[in-house]
Amino acid sequence: MAVSFYLKAAGCLLIIAGTSGWGSWMAANYQNRIKLLEQLRQMVLLLKGQILYANAPLQEGFETVGRRTDGPLADLFSQVAGRIEQQQGETFCQIWKEEVGNLEKEAALSRADRQSLAALGEHLGFLDKDMQERNLLLYLEELDMAIEELRAHKQERCRLYTSLGVMGGLFLTVLLL
Repeated sequence: MAVSFYLKAAGCLLIIAGTSGWGSWMAANYQNRIKLLEQLRQMVLLLKGQILYANAPLQEGFETVGRRTDGPLADLFSQVAGRIEQQQGETFCQIWKEEVGNLEKEAALSRADRQSLAALGEHLGFLDKDMQERNLLLYLEELDMAIEELRAHKQERCRLYTSLGVMGGLFLTVLLL
């Protein structure tokens, strides 16, 4: 009988620890999404500078931005530059969408973030500098709004995720007992 009690207690503690860990993971993922969007904003600004002020072609601009930064987004820019350099008959838009589609492994970016990023590639590469600048500025505005919204809700969402993790674990243990 004593062993049964200890097994139940250990199981309850494991459930609470697991759901609490899941809630903490969700909160960390939310914060990581903000960091990735901020990094993406910096990268787009660097790309804009390369296109407008350095008069660099897209391949060189993407390569430079990919080298100056790190992380999965830097890999995206470097891979796009490499594929442009190979010139296998694909348009820039196709290359960009495929490479952004490969970003789905990155859990922190939401589907809307990836769709917005993929849409950016539709207007780069074939327009003049002014139109490319306008498109980059429009995308930067969208990013700024998304980042601001995420920051505004950061504290309450992170608290909500961790609280739901703990409370969900407590609820499951009550149901199982």
